[in-house]
Amino acid sequence: MRAAVPVMPDSPQQVTEPVTLFGHWICPYSVRVEFMLAHLDLRYETIEVPPTAARPKGFVVPVEFVANSPKGEIPMIRTDGRYLSDSLPILDFLNPLETPAARDAARWVDTTVFPPMIGVYYGTDATKIQRAADALNNALGELEIRLASADWLAGTEPTMAEAALVPLYVRLDGLRALGFNAVLPRRVHEHAARVLDLPAGRKVQWSAEQTEEFIWRLSTYRERSQRRTGID
Repeated sequence: MRAAVPVMPDSPQQVTEPVTLFGHWICPYSVRVEFMLAHLDLRYETIEVPPTAARPKGFVVPVEFVANSPKGEIPMIRTDGRYLSDSLPILDFLNPLETPAARDAARWVDTTVFPPMIGVYYGTDATKIQRAADALNNALGELEIRLASADWLAGTEPTMAEAALVPLYVRLDGLRALGFNAVLPRRVHEHAARVLDLPAGRKVQWSAEQTEEFIWRLSTYRERSQRRTGID
């Protein structure tokens, strides 16, 4: 198996189109990349590679993905015969002119918002789910402060910071069904509406059927885990 060929540029360069995205709508990290591709109006195609937990029985992982994804994780992109994995490096590569503020805000989302969000929907113990929900609510309180002086997280227009955050917004209804019951702070609610009203936001917004599938998959995972461990 050969390692992925790095594509991170030393200086700004034009992305060769079309970009091929290996990913899946249910993966929050893939949603980030698709949002950014759409926002930058880059031509792209998607090769569906569900995350391991969502792969249907008998699914055959594309050989190209296996050969070029170092960790076997989505998302991965191919452009001009080269490959890159991990969502934040991909976002950075797609728009290398992003500001340091945008990069910092995206990293903040990744380290502060995403862990409790994932803790809510992958949680199997009621106490831990509530702890994750509380931590997510606290993170959204911090997000409210960050949005106090501007409509966007880093500057006067959407950036990779919005791309980093949009997976939370598209799965909010699913999170509410799985244990997150807090009311969004006002500015966060308004920010979510602005992001999802962008053409890129509409591109990645979930349908009712996708939300239902997300809830079903994670509820089933939770029930099976509880049966295995004897947790009520």
